Amino acid sequence: MRIANTYKKKGYKVDVRLVEAGALLHDIGRGQTHGIEHGAIGGQTARRLGMPMELAHIIERHVGAGLTTDEAHRNNLPRGNYVPETLEEKIVCYADKLIEGGHEVGIDSTIDNFAEELGVDHPAIKRLKDLHNEMVAVLGDKF
Repeated sequence: MRIANTYKKKGYKVDVRLVEAGALLHDIGRGQTHGIEHGAIGGQTARRLGMPMELAHIIERHVGAGLTTDEAHRNNLPRGNYVPETLEEKIVCYADKLIEGGHEVGIDSTIDNFAEELGVDHPAIKRLKDLHNEMVAVLGDKF
């Protein structure tokens, strides 16, 4: 919420209530799995429960730094693009990468974890760095 509120204070059009709902529900799919597919399953669950499409997109696009159509296909996910596109999707995705367990972590820790898990040259690392740079350009690096 700090990220969303900072964007709003800086004059960006951001739906703070949507970000809050996305932050609370982004891991709803973990009730069925803790694998990479929890985002897609969560998005399906949100749709089945009649939640707004914008919220379903936040839920399914928060995994990693997003998953391209090809990455989704390689991971046997339903066809689609799982890369965050809207500001609200990006905020929830980014904030999720700054929390580990119950505490905040720096982006470098998350990048190191991605590199260890996926390999240093995995395209998700570049996407995460790009997302970080986009956020820092508005938030500042001391946020």
